[in-house]
Amino acid sequence: MANTPPTPRSAADTDRGAAAIQLDTFPTQQIHSGLHFPLVYRYIPSERDPSDSSEWLKNQRATLLEEANRHGAVLFRGFPIDQLEHFDAFVSTFERPCFTYADSLSNAVRVNHTPRVFSANEAPPTATINLHHELAQTPMYPRLLFFYCQQSPQSGGATSLCRSDILWERLSSECPDFAQACQDKGIKYSHTMPPHEDADSGLGRSWKSTFSVKTREEAEARMAALGYSGEWLPADCLRVTSPRLSAVRALGDGRTSFFNQLIAAYTGWRDSRNGPENAVVFGDGSPIDPQGAERAVLLGEELSFDLAWQPGDVALVDNFVTMHGRRTFKGQRSVLASFTT
Repeated sequence: MANTPPTPRSAADTDRGAAAIQLDTFPTQQIHSGLHFPLVYRYIPSERDPSDSSEWLKNQRATLLEEANRHGAVLFRGFPIDQLEHFDAFVSTFERPCFTYADSLSNAVRVNHTPRVFSANEAPPTATINLHHELAQTPMYPRLLFFYCQQSPQSGGATSLCRSDILWERLSSECPDFAQACQDKGIKYSHTMPPHEDADSGLGRSWKSTFSVKTREEAEARMAALGYSGEWLPADCLRVTSPRLSAVRALGDGRTSFFNQLIAAYTGWRDSRNGPENAVVFGDGSPIDPQGAERAVLLGEELSFDLAWQPGDVALVDNFVTMHGRRTFKGQRSVLASFTT
């Protein structure tokens, strides 16, 4: 890892007369195995014409998806994306099937703005959202994550990004027994859902919304189909436990990622109904080794890159390669999201 790297070159570099789209660098950028993290494209127009970038995206989308996989994330800065409709069009240019919030088993309360675009986690600004692979605590998860900064906060509010394959390399070397246990046993996650949306919690999505049901009987049938177990609690809350889920993922090119929500669950699944001490166990029901888990947490923090948002920024994150989280902030912050397969 190094600072102030030389300007990288890419097959997607292009200059288009009045408008130029160029690779860019900044001092906090990381380098892993010779690859910049994140990769950054800057749009330098003479006039803010969305058609300029749209044509470029269409021509380069295959290359950009490959770069997202190799680098872990791609940041698009200065592009003419001034409103959520532009962001919706940006995502649609990649022609990937939409992974909707309604069809997901996300723990988070979100607000849909278009069928494709929704708010990021609505948890209060004082809450840290710890590193995680999106929806890796469920059997269904997206491949690609698009984030769009509509409004940057007064301070804080960075999206932390962490190369999970690099973390896995370090963890396997420093805590081999723990890493092997994660690989062999997998993980189960537990949390308690309210009967109605609770926007004050990062775990505030109701069981009715999560499972797309209206009654307890329908919820029980959906859980059984998904391999979940559940327990009804007072105040019509539902405590659920996931099936055994993998904790690592082979990326198909010799790399392996620490693909799970262990860090987030172990450190941050806390609200009036939940505590991290009861959130995660190995897939066989045995307790998570605290020394290994705490080392994973520290490695995640050490390897994180904090993306300080500017209005109009779009980040493309390969969910199989890179974990993300959110720092606390002051002021108004609006970051929208769109997921695809």
